[in-house]
Amino acid sequence: MGKKSKKGQSRGGNSQKKTGQKAGSGGNKKKSTAAAAAKAAKAAVAKNTPPPSPEKAPVVPEAVKEEAQNGAVAEPVPAVEPAEDSKPTADDSGLSEGVEASLVLFTESQQTLIKNLCSPPSNQAHLFDHWRKPSGVVSPSSEATNNVKRKFVAQLESMDASYPDGGLVGYISNAKTLLANSKSGVNPLEGWKPSVPTGQMFDKIDEEFEKVEKVGLNEVTSCGFVLVAGGLGERLGYGDIKIGLPTEMATETSYIQFYIETILAYQSKGDKKLPLCIMTSGDTNDRTVKLLKENNYFGMDEDQITIVQQGSGVPALEDNDAHIALDPHDRYKILSKPHGHGDIHALLYSKGVAKKWLGDGIKWMIFFQDTNGLAFHTLPLALGVSVKFDLAMNSIAVPRKAKQAIGGITRLENEKGEQRTINVEYNQLDPLLRSSGFPNGDVNDEKTGFSPFPGNINQLLFKLEPYSAALEKTKGIMPEFVNPKYKDAEKTVFKKPTRLECMMQDFPTVLEGEEAKKVGFTSIASDLCFSPVKNATKDGVALQKNGTHPGVAASGEADQYAAVRKIMQSIGCDITDAKPATYSGITIVPGPEIVLKPSFVSCPADYKVKFPNPSSIKISARSSLVINGSGVVIESLDLDGALVIDCEEGASGVISDLVVKNDGWKKVRDGSRDNEIIRMRGYHLD
Repeated sequence: MGKKSKKGQSRGGNSQKKTGQKAGSGGNKKKSTAAAAAKAAKAAVAKNTPPPSPEKAPVVPEAVKEEAQNGAVAEPVPAVEPAEDSKPTADDSGLSEGVEASLVLFTESQQTLIKNLCSPPSNQAHLFDHWRKPSGVVSPSSEATNNVKRKFVAQLESMDASYPDGGLVGYISNAKTLLANSKSGVNPLEGWKPSVPTGQMFDKIDEEFEKVEKVGLNEVTSCGFVLVAGGLGERLGYGDIKIGLPTEMATETSYIQFYIETILAYQSKGDKKLPLCIMTSGDTNDRTVKLLKENNYFGMDEDQITIVQQGSGVPALEDNDAHIALDPHDRYKILSKPHGHGDIHALLYSKGVAKKWLGDGIKWMIFFQDTNGLAFHTLPLALGVSVKFDLAMNSIAVPRKAKQAIGGITRLENEKGEQRTINVEYNQLDPLLRSSGFPNGDVNDEKTGFSPFPGNINQLLFKLEPYSAALEKTKGIMPEFVNPKYKDAEKTVFKKPTRLECMMQDFPTVLEGEEAKKVGFTSIASDLCFSPVKNATKDGVALQKNGTHPGVAASGEADQYAAVRKIMQSIGCDITDAKPATYSGITIVPGPEIVLKPSFVSCPADYKVKFPNPSSIKISARSSLVINGSGVVIESLDLDGALVIDCEEGASGVISDLVVKNDGWKKVRDGSRDNEIIRMRGYHLD
């Protein structure tokens, strides 16, 4: 245990030396095309059909091109096999001769899927319109085409298996219903009357906050954790998975490390292992596993972590008849889009996660997202609220100004007396209120200055027993919605393909009876619980200019320091905030940089224990403080510079009358680095 100056030492130096993380890395055709067009035109005279345009060559699948380029054939490879007829014909089942002749390529289950898709009521035969009847001549070209057909059907099969509500046939059926409702303007909130939901608002850390938090601390040792982490950092200018991003530059602790260290800190307060489930995607799964293994699971036992992988998406839909869209660049590929994070519930059911955790003595389940460094400051508080109001589901929320562009947690009740407390989008909330006994719509409460309908941040706390019971009844299938963008006033043409989506916060819609009434919220100031990193710096600059939180790496880091300062100040520590500064167009309060590792403090209640004489703690605006270790207590400290206190596991110590004054660490503006971690912030530490 001791003090270290960071100037010229490892952290600042490493930031400067790191290398950037970068992601990997005519005439004959016209003649043959024209000849083919002329031949088709000649045939078209007899059939009285228009000939194809000679300017448009057929799209050749990439797999076919590759096999041709590898020397399999010498001449240009056609996109499809030679056909006996220029136009496929279909029987009553919807199968063309080309498809019928190709069925031999597939397994029995794949054949059934093809037939079900082509026949009514699915009517997806257009997916196979380009499948011509084979000529019967075996060639490298025909085998290449067979291979892309197999790959195409394998994609359909994967999508069919990953959609929990009846596979692709069910997806198409659901889509037709929702698209018809969208076209006719059906309001899903029709017949539901809004009211203020059950819950509690906290605007500061006071006696009531501490009282409720104390109740929750008794529950945190029976909590399971679900990380919805499906994303890459490309949108942020980062070439890897977002959970690998550093939360801050003082220690360069990644988000996944920070989350696991916090869970382990909660675990140390009890006598059982606390499990973690991570939802990944096809893009992130292997990288997530690799990151965990390379870092020995950041101190967790391997068997504490369960990884569930979301499917590869759902088919995009090109019209109101729910015709599945092909990739515009490859007609042997379905155009897919994400189905939404609501899939997490179906995955927790199908993989048996919730049921197993319940059997292991876990009582609660908290859902959190991948890049919110403030996620766990208020978990014990939310648990206390859940106990106080006997909530089956508790949405951790933030104060919301009336008409602010964030969904509001709202209780709804219909004429049958059925209740549900859900997130209502801000553009729906005000008109809903005006039509249901709130003549002024969404307005701020005179006492609090905020809307009585708190803002949703998608951090959800479930009581595991009713949650697991609901999964058993519903298989975790969430209600879906569709949001097509229409090109015409009649709503007959889409601007671009759409898809069905589902959201994890809609879980209350599947609760029944008394459990449906046990849904509420815990509202805390966002500077203590919510600062996501989700935007590129240039986008954050534009948002900040319009008065919206930028949601970038620099603001996420600054908000972590600020949350710790706020908690310390609330108990009486003397901490001077730095003056605002701007880096790469983003204005933040840069310090003091205070990192209190979860082993030292994991929630506000721990601060009074670790700083028993808060009035004897003084930290200047230019300072940096890092403390790690469960056995250390700080009785008095006067810091003007940089200090790192690292207490080894099992060791303990009390720090009293410590005065530190040194050059400290400096944020150096840096917008030209190859290191993307530095570039996305606009500074490095020196």
